[in-house]
Amino acid sequence: MKVLVIPDIHLKPYMFDSAKTLLENNLAHKAVCLGDLADDWGRQWDKELYIETYDRAIKFAKDFPGTLWCYGNHDVAYPWNQKQSGYSPIAAYIVTNKLQELKETMPDNKQLAFIHRIDDVMFMHGGLSDYYVRKMVPAKAYNNIDMVIETINGFGYSELWTDISPLWLRPQYNNTKMYKPRKMLQVVGHTPVSRISKVNNIISCDSFSTDREHCPIGPWEFVIVDTKTKEYWTEPFMHDANGFTQEEAAELKRRMEDVTKGNVLKRS
Repeated sequence: MKVLVIPDIHLKPYMFDSAKTLLENNLAHKAVCLGDLADDWGRQWDKELYIETYDRAIKFAKDFPGTLWCYGNHDVAYPWNQKQSGYSPIAAYIVTNKLQELKETMPDNKQLAFIHRIDDVMFMHGGLSDYYVRKMVPAKAYNNIDMVIETINGFGYSELWTDISPLWLRPQYNNTKMYKPRKMLQVVGHTPVSRISKVNNIISCDSFSTDREHCPIGPWEFVIVDTKTKEYWTEPFMHDANGFTQEEAAELKRRMEDVTKGNVLKRS
């Protein structure tokens, strides 16, 4: 199955428009969103942007009801009442209620979870380490991947609000031993990257995040993963100038000049 990966949104509702175009052009069979719809640098007081972002997500869920959604740390921070960078005190009620509305839009409420599995590919926000599984999941379940995922998807604040959890892990920064690396590919967001890459059994996809001045860190590309072959390739963000400052639009254009459909590289 070809899966379109929608990485961290962070109040960029127009990402859903581009994802919709890719799906309507039959470039993937379904989508998985890696979470973090909420929060961005300096946007804490833009209540309307929070509403717009979640409403666009809800519409996307209605248009593509088979989409799978992963919780990100910036999503669950609101119902769990946890302050962190970017947290908006005026949007807390909005995020909590819109997140529930998003869940109720889905045919199956299990479509919103911490970890999803398709074939031998796991999708989640941060990453699943071997240490976390051994520490948090009963030993008898260790080799049963579906049981491990089901167990973690039943966790809450006390088990997941920690740097080693699938919400917060940043395996890009150290040589973390991941869970079942020979069998399972992990597709993750959370950690901004300057380019989409696969290291060991991890594909890092957070290429839409920006710095404090709202300049893109990465190339603004979507990843498509073939869950059978574990190959992956990228598709550029379809964009126009709407929603960007002049400086942001110029920087985005520069970064994307070399990212065209004719240059899509398939990787494994």
